[in-house]
Amino acid sequence: MSALSPASLPALSIENLTLALPALADRAHAVQGVTLTIAAGETLCVVGESGSGKSMIAHAVMGLLPKAVKPAGGAIRLAGRDIIGLDEAAMQDLRGREVGMIFQEPMTSLNPVMRVAEQIVETFEAHGLFSRSERYKRAVDLLTEVGLPDPPRLAKAYPHELSGGQRQRVMIAMALALEPKLLIADEPTTALDVTTQAQILKLIDNLRHKHGTAVLFITHDMGVVAEIADRIAVLEKGVLVEEGTADQVLGSPRHAYTQKLLAAVPSLIPPERPPLPASPPVLSVERLGKVYRKRAFFGTAREVKAADAISFSLVRGETLGLVGESGSGKSTVGRCCLRLIEPDSGRIVLSSPAVGDLVLSDLKPAALRAQRKRIQMVFQDPFASLNPRQTVGRIISDGPVAHGVSRKAALAKAAELLELVGLSVNAIDRYPHEFSGGQRQRIGIARALALEPDVLVADEAVSALDVSVQAQILKLIKDIQQRLGLAILFVTHDLRVAAQICDRIAVMQRGRIVETGPTAAMFAAPQHEYTRALLAAVPGGGRFGH
Repeated sequence: MSALSPASLPALSIENLTLALPALADRAHAVQGVTLTIAAGETLCVVGESGSGKSMIAHAVMGLLPKAVKPAGGAIRLAGRDIIGLDEAAMQDLRGREVGMIFQEPMTSLNPVMRVAEQIVETFEAHGLFSRSERYKRAVDLLTEVGLPDPPRLAKAYPHELSGGQRQRVMIAMALALEPKLLIADEPTTALDVTTQAQILKLIDNLRHKHGTAVLFITHDMGVVAEIADRIAVLEKGVLVEEGTADQVLGSPRHAYTQKLLAAVPSLIPPERPPLPASPPVLSVERLGKVYRKRAFFGTAREVKAADAISFSLVRGETLGLVGESGSGKSTVGRCCLRLIEPDSGRIVLSSPAVGDLVLSDLKPAALRAQRKRIQMVFQDPFASLNPRQTVGRIISDGPVAHGVSRKAALAKAAELLELVGLSVNAIDRYPHEFSGGQRQRIGIARALALEPDVLVADEAVSALDVSVQAQILKLIKDIQQRLGLAILFVTHDLRVAAQICDRIAVMQRGRIVETGPTAAMFAAPQHEYTRALLAAVPGGGRFGH
């Protein structure tokens, strides 16, 4: 029998791959006995929670495994060639030419001190291709192909001058520069808002059809999977538990773990909520304004109205969702409420029967410090917002101690809060790096609750989490709200999450609230065209309750 021609071989064939973890890891293998294939022009989505091994497979294909993780068996074949064991020079020749990769966070993957075109030109230089002038022309052509506006201008820009979606398009241009047979996309849309996410997914899909590129798409977002996958492979703790076509896996999942992942996807249909009892507002924001001024050495300075006459109120026990795309101003509003960012105009008023009305926006620094305990924040990235050198007990208790509580009493309170957020009291003497992302977010919530606030501002508090962990954190927030009667300002770009947790929604576009109202009414019949566009852009909306 004749050997298969390269054209008839799969673009990628992974055969019984096992990757060994170091001795002190929580399991013996990052990946164990995994077999997968991807044909030319096909998109295979590999899904699973954090720690399932999906990104390890991507890094193994690229030859970028951490030093502590070693291949312990199996084969990885690119167009029939086994790449396990190739030296670094051979792998460098394959990267870009045979396989390209789009990383999750483009800002950390792009060189901040090199212009955009120079970074694409570098790819051609590394492989000794084309003349200098032709390299630059091809770089601009690639920026055009991935749909960037005014490519000649953006070619001369630095990464920080581009939006998140534009930076991700640059990463896609770099990955496709040498027209590789395989494109690996590792969570490429996780940090993007729904409309930008929809554009990037459409772009990847169009490019793979145009070039016949095979796509290995790593994600934990089942909505994205429903939008882009031809086939799906489900990983649980390094083991392949289910594989099939998108319709089979999403429509009739066989394995309990797949069923659990799908059940955790928040629906776009809001649950019924009992009406809140009439009560005076605990937080009132009145015509809040914030302008960012970008200074220029030459030419005129540019002004961006991040918050333009923003007004809303929150009552005890209510959750108001502030939604919109990146750059809409929603995080600025949330941070202005705590005066982590100083507003330029407007009033922020905290009210309670005990102290009456307190105009937070008028307080001097010393008076503000004394009142900060009444409004607290849960940040997006739980790892970046927790001090890695302090124990969990110290992190949670520092706030009460700063407000005059003894360390002993504050640590006792920290132990109670750890139990409230579903963690063991033993966590009190451990450090943030010893916990998973979901556990760290629970610690962040416990820290915010330590000062017994009236208002909690949650800024994209679940956007970096897997769907199953996300579901647990959302349930935790709702349970705590019911117990403590918290008012919550929930800042998010994820409309599925907003549907499940928010009583009311305020939609922000370019610094202004364009629509506000009860969640169920707004999702059923959005009035503003921007709200309708946001809902239409939710990936997998038709399959997961649109």
